[in-house]
Amino acid sequence: MPTFPFRPALPHQVFTAGFYPNTDADYVVRCALGATASGAADIGEVLWAVDAADPDDPENWFRTWEAAGERARALADTAAAGGHRLSASWAYLRSATYFATALNALGGSGDVDRLLPVFRNHRCGWDRFVDTTTHLVERIAIPYENSTLPGYFFRPAPDSTPRPTFVMVNGSDGALSALWNSGAAGALARGYNVLMFDGPGQQSMLFERETAFRPDWEAVLTPVLDHLLERPGVDPDRVAVYGISQGGFWIARALVFEHRFAAAVADPGVVDVSASWAANIPNSLMKLFHAGKQKQFDTELGIGLKLSGKSAHTWNFRARPYRRDSYFDTLTAVREYTLGAPEAARITTPLFIADPEDEQFWPGQSRRLAETVSGPVHCCRFTAAEGANHHCQPLARTLTDQRMFDWLDETLGRGDDRRCRH
Repeated sequence: MPTFPFRPALPHQVFTAGFYPNTDADYVVRCALGATASGAADIGEVLWAVDAADPDDPENWFRTWEAAGERARALADTAAAGGHRLSASWAYLRSATYFATALNALGGSGDVDRLLPVFRNHRCGWDRFVDTTTHLVERIAIPYENSTLPGYFFRPAPDSTPRPTFVMVNGSDGALSALWNSGAAGALARGYNVLMFDGPGQQSMLFERETAFRPDWEAVLTPVLDHLLERPGVDPDRVAVYGISQGGFWIARALVFEHRFAAAVADPGVVDVSASWAANIPNSLMKLFHAGKQKQFDTELGIGLKLSGKSAHTWNFRARPYRRDSYFDTLTAVREYTLGAPEAARITTPLFIADPEDEQFWPGQSRRLAETVSGPVHCCRFTAAEGANHHCQPLARTLTDQRMFDWLDETLGRGDDRRCRH
């Protein structure tokens, strides 16, 4: 019976400078180290976890990152009690990063009784950062169908001067706090407003409201934009949308129908989410799937995952936001997250697409998206020689900020416009 490595192996050169031969753990560390650029992690704390954790022992891996989060939170509480607001703020942000890492380590266990407290520790760290930061930020509730989406609106200055706004769409499992390092801090420093929120199936919408993903994100981004355009201090002609990881699919899908954004960034471009799933399922099982043999597919995949162990954990983690009852139904749902060339040709919004070397989840899809859209497109290559390879350039977020915001400034017509720079 074959095993099912649902996260593809990284290219060989990773291991010449990697932290672990375990590719999942290696990527986690790269993301954590990348977060140090914006103060969302500290190098010493991350390297302590690298030394202390056993990446092949899921419980040890979880406990190590949880301990890092608890230690950072204790530092923050002590600083806050002493009236040291800025020190508290940054320590709370670091705690959010480490608790989010612990949550991902636990995510595939399926043990909701363990998941929810860790998620709340993560979210508490983020909310305490929001409460203590010197940045201007407001909690908001965005009208969405018969409910609301929780969000945060950051401003670079207190006046109501109309400014460009950077709307951030998260990926399939990214922590909301991770958006700080993925562009929020860089946008604020450049004079942008920043809007971040939990969409259906993401973060609090998953863990606390038990909503599922949906492929038709125009149904999400249109009400988000409607809400944003009613806010003072927002220049309606300079609103850009950014999607990271699977968010690269969601924004592309939305842009087929929603044309009011002045510019967009896909980090990376994604046109077929299911490719990263199907590539790691044996061909014999995919034949069963395509033949519609649900019972046999579920039985054989279940046996393979049980024997694999690690792959079962990854499947559970990735499948949970789709909220389907069987392996067959989950993969059927994932296959709805596809953007064909005729649909992509309807995208006219100017588009920046990150195209990292060694993309391990959706290789080649940034180029596919770039080749099919109708509007202006800049497909930006990030390379290993720049330290900017792998999914979402985890060790090169400063370089990513530089390239995408320079492009946004030019696309939005900012240039040397100092009205928005403080």
